[in-house]
Amino acid sequence: MSKGIKAGDQPISIDVEKGKNYLWCSCGQSKSQPFCDMSHRGTEFKPVKFVAEENKTIYFCHCKQTNNQPFCDGSHNK
Repeated sequence: MSKGIKAGDQPISIDVEKGKNYLWCSCGQSKSQPFCDMSHRGTEFKPVKFVAEENKTIYFCHCKQTNNQPFCDGSHNK
């Protein structure tokens, strides 16, 4: 699968809530980063669903180059 356009240079930390669904933007076009706003329509991209297993801080990828979607893997440093 292709990687989306770079939306930022640093991960975005989000305090997630146990049991809540989150849709991570994989295309990089969303105005609601790091989450999907359906800007991918008409492209090959689809949002990546994440379900929080506990209340905690998650670092979502903002550069869209991660190999561990939807999480930051440091690809923005490469």
